[in-house]
Amino acid sequence: MSVVTLAFAGVAVAAQTGVALAATVGTPTRIVGGQSGRCLEVPNFSTSNGAQTQLWDCTGTASQTWTYTAAGQLMVYGNKCLDASGRGTANGTPAIIWDCNGQSNQQWNVNGNGTITGVQSGLCLDAVAAGTANGTKVNLWACHGGSNQQWTQSGPTTPTPTATPTATPTATPTATPPTGAGPCDIYGAGGTPCVAAHSTTRALYRAYNGNLYQVRRSSDSTTRNIGLLAPGGVANAAAQDTFCVNTTCVITVLFDQSGRGNDLWYQGSSVVPGSPQSRPAVATTESLTVGGSKAYSLYINPGNSYWRDGHLTGVPTGSAPEGMYMVTSGTHVNSGCCFDYGNSETTRKADAAGAMDAIYFGKSCWFGGCSGSGPWVQADLEWGLFPGGSSTWNPNQQAFTSKFVTATLKNNGTSRFAIKGSNAQSGNLYTLWDGALPNGYSPMRKQGAIVLGSGGDCCKPDGGANDSAGTFYEGAIVSGYPSDATENMVQASIVAAGYR
Repeated sequence: MSVVTLAFAGVAVAAQTGVALAATVGTPTRIVGGQSGRCLEVPNFSTSNGAQTQLWDCTGTASQTWTYTAAGQLMVYGNKCLDASGRGTANGTPAIIWDCNGQSNQQWNVNGNGTITGVQSGLCLDAVAAGTANGTKVNLWACHGGSNQQWTQSGPTTPTPTATPTATPTATPTATPPTGAGPCDIYGAGGTPCVAAHSTTRALYRAYNGNLYQVRRSSDSTTRNIGLLAPGGVANAAAQDTFCVNTTCVITVLFDQSGRGNDLWYQGSSVVPGSPQSRPAVATTESLTVGGSKAYSLYINPGNSYWRDGHLTGVPTGSAPEGMYMVTSGTHVNSGCCFDYGNSETTRKADAAGAMDAIYFGKSCWFGGCSGSGPWVQADLEWGLFPGGSSTWNPNQQAFTSKFVTATLKNNGTSRFAIKGSNAQSGNLYTLWDGALPNGYSPMRKQGAIVLGSGGDCCKPDGGANDSAGTFYEGAIVSGYPSDATENMVQASIVAAGYR
């Protein structure tokens, strides 16, 4: 083999061609086992401290995307570092992820012979028992020159757009929104009708006079539907207060205002079987006012999530175009996966690129391209949270930290998607991205379920993406690709609602 010289963090090292690791500090890459040909990854997209790394077929997902820093760290998700568990220096110490802290057990030498060694321990990153199968754990072991201790890098691996998006026909307006129109009246007049509409705070149609949500009290396990003070108005919070006095209440279901029956039940209820790890959110955690009247939010903590299976609901599937919005909060967020609202898998599994099409809001930035410390509005398209259409820096991305935040997403299903955000109390929508879908996401493969408060693979037996925190006030999913003018009118309706 020929010998080349690679620079790592400013240090030149000799490397064997075909064995040495790519040597660009700050460039996202895959780390590939020399013996197995499989990638170093974090299992099940976990962001939990202590998750042990493993080998798996290379897919280029965020859980397999590592960035070597100038400090010698191997970073994943933008905020977790490869870590020798417990600062261990003995053979068999698990190679885990942990919050980046700058300690020596999170510093690594990337060597010219293809090995990766811990600065603290001097041990090699090692595929346990020379395993090559999916799921083989990775730990630290005394360096012995075996191929299960050799690694290559290939990258960058984050999907990038391959072409300029073609013009996307937006829906033709069918009518002028009526006076006092709610968001779904506006979407409907714009030719993109709501197929699901949810809120704990207000009606999303000017004439809606049904129930918004249901609460269940712990004292006797009875339930009460919470409606409106008036048609098209604000939630009747007094009814909840009376029902829940001197006891604890949880929100069991958000009723669909569109008339299509897309009610969102908490995962773990008898209505949503097979999801034992989720529980309903406490109904009284946060109160607010809307238009001067008291209301309550759906206050999601880790372990809370809601879902609809997607059968015969009218929610777009496959490559059909769709749009959505939600009003959330920039003050109750975390980096856990994943505070989503939108189109998700009917299987509750991370099935494929494009199997999801949901708004994400939180502090995770898997691929880079997010400015500040978050939270950010992104698109969860499965196998990735996208702040834009590529792995390059997105100059339009920004954090939204206001108490109330509007987030929108639209996707034509074949070539283009757009993300917008704004303060929900004032101002216009700000375009964060309007361009090509990531490579591998055309066409989309949507399955038509609806998720709120978790990732698409929530609550499966081997774990799942149910570690998020976030607040939901209102939101809707629409059929078709909404125009910018329609989205601007929806934002004006939200501002006029008077969230305080």
